[in-house]
Amino acid sequence: MAETTTEKLSLLSLNRLSQEEFAEIPKNPYVIVLDDVRSLNNVGSAFRTSDAFNATKIYLCGITGTPPHRDIEKTALGATETVNWEHKADILALIENLRLEGFKIVAIEQTTNSIMLPDFKAEKNQKYAFIFGNEVFGVNEEVIKNVDFCLEIPQFGTKHSLNISVTVGIISWEFMRQTL
Repeated sequence: MAETTTEKLSLLSLNRLSQEEFAEIPKNPYVIVLDDVRSLNNVGSAFRTSDAFNATKIYLCGITGTPPHRDIEKTALGATETVNWEHKADILALIENLRLEGFKIVAIEQTTNSIMLPDFKAEKNQKYAFIFGNEVFGVNEEVIKNVDFCLEIPQFGTKHSLNISVTVGIISWEFMRQTL
């Protein structure tokens, strides 16, 4: 085996922000909207990803579980304490409010007019709300009728869907990559 000079960084050397410091830094101009997400592990993963990419907020809609819950914490690893979140029973009312606040509303879904993720060009200084739907049924048809556009992640295997936690990570990273 070849000798390497690369060493794994210790947690201390990563210089992570404290919860207080994290609360004070400006947030990135996007929110995550989880609508009728059943898995509390997926909810926790969305919190953790939102912390990693410094999302403005997570909205938990419909039947989506809310903190505090041990199954959310299992994957969130404390991110429920750092990421702003709110539960909204009515996603259509939320969409209307977000639009009034200047957000572009984007469903992550496979539709006849979806924009493939590599073709998506995030506008600088534009706020985005990314909506992720139920694990089985996806984003509700009524919601799709009320968004600005749909984004689709190209896939090349036999399955035609990704786990929500994976999808939140891909969308968050791509948005951040384009806007950094």
